[in-house]
Amino acid sequence: MNMMASPPNAAGILTDRIGKRNFEALANYIYAYAGIRMPPSKQTMLEGRLRRRQRAIGAPTLDDYCDYLFQDNNLEEEAEYLINAVTTNKTDFFREPYHFDYLRSTALPALIEAGTTSIRVWSVACSSGAEPYTIAMVIDDVMTGRFAASYRILATDLDTQVLEIARAGIYPTDFVEPVPALLRQRYLMPSCDPDRHEVRVVPALRRSISFARLNLMDEKYPVGEPMHLVFCRNVLIYFDKEAQLRVVSQIVDRMAPGGLLFLGHSETIAGHELPLVQVANTIFRRS
Repeated sequence: MNMMASPPNAAGILTDRIGKRNFEALANYIYAYAGIRMPPSKQTMLEGRLRRRQRAIGAPTLDDYCDYLFQDNNLEEEAEYLINAVTTNKTDFFREPYHFDYLRSTALPALIEAGTTSIRVWSVACSSGAEPYTIAMVIDDVMTGRFAASYRILATDLDTQVLEIARAGIYPTDFVEPVPALLRQRYLMPSCDPDRHEVRVVPALRRSISFARLNLMDEKYPVGEPMHLVFCRNVLIYFDKEAQLRVVSQIVDRMAPGGLLFLGHSETIAGHELPLVQVANTIFRRS
């Protein structure tokens, strides 16, 4: 393949664009594979995200990259890179803190009072790990020295790149500022090299979480035993109504009776017939 880059225009700006036919083919594939809508308004975003991969394989233009994708079995081999490029990975520690206040004050005490000895939690779209590590901090802080119950957290995502970051559990110091000081002191270790300005989640907390790739468009979710707590926050906003119902139905099927589902504050399941009862703002119990 010709390794020449796309020529810049007179202003030095790349004028390379994806053609209409290739954009529609990409959008159809992305929707079928990941349930993510890619309307024409997102074409510029998609082009920007694909340019790194285009350069990596030596495609002269974005259309050449698309032609490469749809030849032979290249799309199957490139699927991971393509989907990694189009997923959005906004995340923060203690994001939407009301959910973690509810976890501490209401959800965990109810599980313990009910005699649950092994609490199972699922972070459905964990991104780079801030959500599952936040959950682990809260649960561990509540349990330590007071209750005999154990816990395990399954953290899944479609993007393999963010999963690697999550497994390592290493973050810039300023990224963990939302973590309360006492929890930061207990669960985050500063780097031995102060110039790195990094912290790492303590080993005991990392061991409590299993990270795995999962596509919410798959027919089955192989997540093991039913879950007591499921955090599926800021995920449904990327799906249309049909995909939302499909995803939430699958999630509910993997929940224990009485289990709790946490959605993002901008999300709703109104209009869907599901065995869920709202117990608080964006928090639902499986009936």
